[in-house]
Amino acid sequence: MNKIFTLLVLFLVSCTAVYALDKSGIAAQDTIEVNKLNKLAYDNRGTNPEQTVEFANKALAIAEKVGYEKGIGEAYRVRGIGNYYLNQASAAIRDYLQALSSFAKIKDLRSEAKVYNNIGNLYLDNNYASSLVYLKKSLAIAQKLNDQQLIGSTYLNIGNVYYRKKIFYQALSYYDKGNAIFLAIKDTFNTIQSLQNRGVIYFNLNQYDKAEQLLLAANKWAKEMDLNKPVASTNLTLASLYIAQGRFADATKVVLEGQAYSKALKDEKLESDYLYTNYQLEAKQKHYDRALQYLQTIFRQDSTIYASNESTQINMLQEQFKQQAKQRENELTIQRQQNDRIKFWAVTVVAGLLLVVIVLLVSNVKRKSATNIKLTELNEEVSRQKDNLDRVNHHLEEIIDERTKDLQIKNKKLSEYSSYLSHQIRGPIATLRGLMNLEKEGLVDEKECIEMMDKCVSDIDQKIIEMSEMLNDTSRPTTV
Repeated sequence: MNKIFTLLVLFLVSCTAVYALDKSGIAAQDTIEVNKLNKLAYDNRGTNPEQTVEFANKALAIAEKVGYEKGIGEAYRVRGIGNYYLNQASAAIRDYLQALSSFAKIKDLRSEAKVYNNIGNLYLDNNYASSLVYLKKSLAIAQKLNDQQLIGSTYLNIGNVYYRKKIFYQALSYYDKGNAIFLAIKDTFNTIQSLQNRGVIYFNLNQYDKAEQLLLAANKWAKEMDLNKPVASTNLTLASLYIAQGRFADATKVVLEGQAYSKALKDEKLESDYLYTNYQLEAKQKHYDRALQYLQTIFRQDSTIYASNESTQINMLQEQFKQQAKQRENELTIQRQQNDRIKFWAVTVVAGLLLVVIVLLVSNVKRKSATNIKLTELNEEVSRQKDNLDRVNHHLEEIIDERTKDLQIKNKKLSEYSSYLSHQIRGPIATLRGLMNLEKEGLVDEKECIEMMDKCVSDIDQKIIEMSEMLNDTSRPTTV
């Protein structure tokens, strides 16, 4: 019974293992596809953020289908980056908070830090204090994990906060530290970004030559990498630099190129910034009519953008609050599900143990019953053997008694015959001795002596024959 039970368990384990291997093979293919789509989406963030969102949506659909939590979190994070580049702050914060929730489930601290960095970057346009809180939170985790890429990226974003607060040298310090890390790990995208940011700082410090050198290097490298967003952003700063230097033709050229990139990106904020740069360019050239037209357009857009920014900030806070409430609810649901699973498995284990105990008890009862039957059969066999032994012993006792009596009789006969023999033979022997002594002394004739001795020997021989016949004659009664 134990062998059957063990074989059954091994069979179930084997089936489970085969099923798990089959499922894991399918899941492995899906997770590879999810990771591939997420990387493709992330790599397109500076070239075509709409494709970033599209690829992230595909990755998210597959990851949710197979329950790949890390892939789900990364798809939300990358989609949030795409929405950030498309100036969809409310959509971006929703995605980032969803990503945080997914990474928290699997305790992926590194990925959580990346999301904190993304949220800090998102708050740059709305709330410097909140931005720094998230960025420093990300930096602390990145330093703890020694994640150089994330440390460098966080340095860039912290530098952006100080730049917007017009603390230029502190901003430059963070940009320099980030640039050193990106050069060491060969991160091209962020190296271009750090070149651009440092160029902007030097422009604001009126170090135009240094600023132009950095901005042109960033612009050239971005074009080689087909990074539309950095090209448009760099051209914007170059235009302002050329206007400040009175190089209006160069400014006009980079503005036209930058506007084309902005339209290709469908980046309304960049297009608005280019309108303001056009206003500056026309005003510096004393084309006041065209400058006024740009200014009126900017005023109308600024009112819309301001209202949009205020609405976005409120929406972001609301979304964050909703997400936190949803996360708490999800945590409670997960806790309840875990408790239910624990109860289910506890009941299952207890039921399984009871079943095993019942099986063992039934098996034990059957074994005892079979043993009792065998013992009964053995007892009966022992009883039969004992009876046989008793009969054999009784028969042996009878045989021994008979043999003993027979021996006693034979011994008695031997004793009698011995006495008889000694009595019957002694006479002839004594006569023989007497004849021998007479013959030695010469008192008897030799011939006569021989005849008498022959007669004595014949008597002895006859006596011996008679005694032998008496011993062999069992019918003759023994005298007491």
